[in-house]
Amino acid sequence: MIAERALKTLEYEKIIEQVANYCTNSIGKSTIEQLKPETTLEEVNRLLDEMDEGLAILRLRSNVPLGGIFDIRPSARRAQIGGVLSPSELMEISSTIRASRIFREFIEEIMIDEDLEIPYFEEKKEQLPILTGLQHEINSCIDDNAHVTDSASSALRTIRQQLRMQEGRVRERLASLTRGTNAAKMLSDSIITIRNDRFVIPVKAEYRSHYGGVVHDQSSSGQTLYIEPDSVVQANNEIHSLKVKEKAEIDRILGVLSGMVQEVAHELFVMVQVLGQIDVILAKAKYGQANKCSKPTMNADGYIKLTAARHPLLDRDIAVANNIEFGREFTAIVITGPNTGGKTVTLKTVGLCTLMAQSGIPVPALDGSELAVFDQLFADIGDEQSIEQSLSTFSSHMVNIVDILKKFDENSLVLFDELGAGTDPQEGAALAISILDEVHGRGARVMATTHYPELKAYGFNRPAVVNASVEFDVETLSPTYRLLIGVPGRSNAFEISKRLGLPEHIIETSRSYTGTETHEVESMIASLEESRLKSEKDAEESARLLEEARILQADLDARLKEYDELKEQLEAKAKEKAKKIVEEAKREAESVIDELHKMQMNAHKVVKEHEIIEARKRLEDAAPAENKVLKKQRQIQERAQQLQKGDEVKVTTYGQKGVLIEKASDHEWVVQMGILKMKLDEADLEYIKPEKVKESVNVTNVRGREAVKLELDLRGERYEDALYRTEKYIDDALLSNYHRVSIIHGKGTGALRKGVQDLLKRHPRVKSYHFGEASEGGFGVTIAELK
Repeated sequence: MIAERALKTLEYEKIIEQVANYCTNSIGKSTIEQLKPETTLEEVNRLLDEMDEGLAILRLRSNVPLGGIFDIRPSARRAQIGGVLSPSELMEISSTIRASRIFREFIEEIMIDEDLEIPYFEEKKEQLPILTGLQHEINSCIDDNAHVTDSASSALRTIRQQLRMQEGRVRERLASLTRGTNAAKMLSDSIITIRNDRFVIPVKAEYRSHYGGVVHDQSSSGQTLYIEPDSVVQANNEIHSLKVKEKAEIDRILGVLSGMVQEVAHELFVMVQVLGQIDVILAKAKYGQANKCSKPTMNADGYIKLTAARHPLLDRDIAVANNIEFGREFTAIVITGPNTGGKTVTLKTVGLCTLMAQSGIPVPALDGSELAVFDQLFADIGDEQSIEQSLSTFSSHMVNIVDILKKFDENSLVLFDELGAGTDPQEGAALAISILDEVHGRGARVMATTHYPELKAYGFNRPAVVNASVEFDVETLSPTYRLLIGVPGRSNAFEISKRLGLPEHIIETSRSYTGTETHEVESMIASLEESRLKSEKDAEESARLLEEARILQADLDARLKEYDELKEQLEAKAKEKAKKIVEEAKREAESVIDELHKMQMNAHKVVKEHEIIEARKRLEDAAPAENKVLKKQRQIQERAQQLQKGDEVKVTTYGQKGVLIEKASDHEWVVQMGILKMKLDEADLEYIKPEKVKESVNVTNVRGREAVKLELDLRGERYEDALYRTEKYIDDALLSNYHRVSIIHGKGTGALRKGVQDLLKRHPRVKSYHFGEASEGGFGVTIAELK
């Protein structure tokens, strides 16, 4: 447990006061006043994780419902021993139960809506007792103004109804008296009032005998008497009797409700305790938000690394942030420097940040900071900053140091301010070195400040000890409050004196009086400071270049993202455009086929050859341009034989077959297509392999000079070519007015058969299809019925 003296020396209670200001109720404030630093790594991590969960909740929902909570523990204790609670006490209990239920529902909602994992708050939620039944019982009997309602019991309702009726009768009687012929003369005022819980009228003193009855009060002048006339005495007695009954019934109702509270008193104590813990956790998180604090990483190795740490009790806009690291390569820091330079503030910053972290409070440092969990923390810090130190002050510090030396161990953090000060410099320096050797030698983490020049070399003569100093600007003759680890404090007396106007020859004479060792130490310090300044300049330049590289990287990432988005947009547009082209081509093809079919079906009209060719040309033109180019390239590449005179060819431009008559030029042929002769480019011609004349009974239909067979043999064809031929064959068969055709695809792997049948399934002019009979080829042949 951390010693109370250290908590007081480091002003830990002021931190607690600041955090308590963020509590929403008295329970949280009383809970946080008892908060002390924990000394186990597991418990400290739990406190910090709870705070971090609270911070996550506040980032999502700035307003956490914790209103309407009261410290109901005294009322619950009184109910435990049989006491009867007042309506206001019962309403506070009801309000607290209601607040507990609302908070429980809030946690459930945020876990679902925000998909937030908050195991510690979920655990707190589960710890909250569910006492909704007691809340409803109280609310059914007592209203928001802490009055017992008529509906609390049927007896109370009846009593109050009778009471209101009786009061009405009394008021009517008294009202008739105030309206009498002589009322204006005999009454001070025509009103009905109450004295001693009785209805009365204000009568002038000289007319007292006229009304008779009982005098309950008089005015300060004695001129007015408040009289209860004889005519209403009995009625008022009945009202009083009813009020006694009303009070007895109310006391009975409150007794019953208090008995219910007595039964769940333990649960109420738990509820108040958990709600107080929740309020404290959220107060820590709010404090961290308001003061730009962060959650440090904790360890049990005595390692401290604070990045841009500020003293938590100083104005954060004024306090200088410092980087402080020790506990691994070196476990002791000796800080030297001028008075009011910030040495004591540095010690308190480390001490307070350690206490805050071990209490689950975020620390005023940047993310990535790390602190250790210590079993004990000792601080010998005096606020005296004057040059003159009395013997009593030295004695007081030494008594504290003696106590520290008795209690500390290897898992302690020890802070010494102006170690050895207040006595003879030589003796003080020797004591300081001995004390540091003792504390450091026994494994404790130690930070010490000193004025003694002898300690400037301490860090160079001891392992795991480092010198540090607070920076002093000779130009402005003021401290910068920056901590410089690794550089001992440099004496600035000569430089300051020179800038203040002390003659040069006096300064030089002074230098001659200082020893050689002092000169060497000062030169070493000056060299270290020069190296530090150069390193800082190099670091700033590196940081600048790194920032430029980061900005460039971000710009490149943005451009790449923009390129990817544009690429996706263009691809989507291209696909949409291609889809529209294909759909348009399909519509045009359907139109051409329908037109040809109508022409063929028209019995009295002869279809001419050139009309057939023009229709084929329209079909070709309907195909998307990209597909036609690819098809032409593939056809040219797949041409395996040199064209010769007399070869049968397919004219791809018109979709018609023809015979080569003669070669017109290097790349052109004269082609006979039906009755037409045309000069065509070799790229538009596709060689057709002659088919063997089959001896089977193949019925053909002759149109002009072109014969369309009743069957199409696709065996040996490539998949794409076979489908292309099938589609053209169906068109030819329709033009030839065939109603039934056979497509021979063979059995093989079944891929070609499936492709052919899928094409027939989609074709609008195919009525149905089925496999051939055994005599027709079975599963190797598909029979298509055309319409």
